[in-house]
Amino acid sequence: MPSNRIGRINEEIQRELADLLRGLKDPRVQTLISITRVEATSDLRYAKVFVSVLEKDRGRDVLKGLKSAGGYLRRELGSRLQLRHTPELVFELDDSIERGAHISDLIGKLREKEEARHDDC
Repeated sequence: MPSNRIGRINEEIQRELADLLRGLKDPRVQTLISITRVEATSDLRYAKVFVSVLEKDRGRDVLKGLKSAGGYLRRELGSRLQLRHTPELVFELDDSIERGAHISDLIGKLREKEEARHDDC
C-alpha cells in the first residue's frame, strides 16, 4: 500500500495529467479519455498511468498517441509539480470498468436462474 505522500502525489499527477490531456493536439487522443488511477514508484522514477477510453476499438491508437506525447507531458508535469524527480510516464489501458460490467452481468444471470428455479418449486 502506498504511503500517504505517494498517494497524494499520485492524485496530483492524475489531476494535472487530466488537465494536460485536454490541450493535446494529437488526433489519436481526441476521444473521450479518462485517467482512472496513477501508481508511482516509491522513488518517483516511474508512474504507471491507467487510462480508460470510451471507444474501445481506439484504445491502442490512444496509447500510441499518449506515448508519443509522453515527453511533453512529463516536462509540463515537472513544471507544474515541485518534485525532485519527475516520473517517467508509462501508459496502460484500464479495463476495470469493462470487467466490472461483465461480473455484474454474470451475477444478474445467476440471480435470474436462481429466481426461475425457486419459481418452479
